[in-house]
Amino acid sequence: MTKRSTVEEFLQQKRFAVAGVSQKKRKFGYVVYKNLLSKGYNVFPVNPHAKTIDGNPCYESLLALPEKVDAAVIVTPPPQTEKIVRDAHEAGIARLWMQQGAESPEAIRFCEEKGISVVHGECILMFAEPAGWPHRLHRLIWKWLGKLPK
Repeated sequence: MTKRSTVEEFLQQKRFAVAGVSQKKRKFGYVVYKNLLSKGYNVFPVNPHAKTIDGNPCYESLLALPEKVDAAVIVTPPPQTEKIVRDAHEAGIARLWMQQGAESPEAIRFCEEKGISVVHGECILMFAEPAGWPHRLHRLIWKWLGKLPK
């Protein structure tokens, strides 16, 4: 289970990569990318099938980034996540957020074995402030249900 301190530490970082950014504006990877940009984070989009996202350079992998990032959000299917966590380790990225649905037991275990701080089973949009109204409502419901990280 993810600890609240791990979530808070992740969000204190300033330079992020978002692996799994889509050129399609309705896809969740794109929504996360734009949301973090709007909150003032320096964000690098990662997608091996895109050259640009909204006119910004898009990178093939975490290993292709032009500078080191503090953290990465992963919004990919679990088999891709398993490769991305290995790339993150090789790139020296110490904090990962596996968006709900991206995680796998193998990817989580790899992070734990390599000392990578990992958030999983949580939606970053519920925690990156200021959260939008649907995400604040989701956070409130999870709080009532006792599902928020402690």
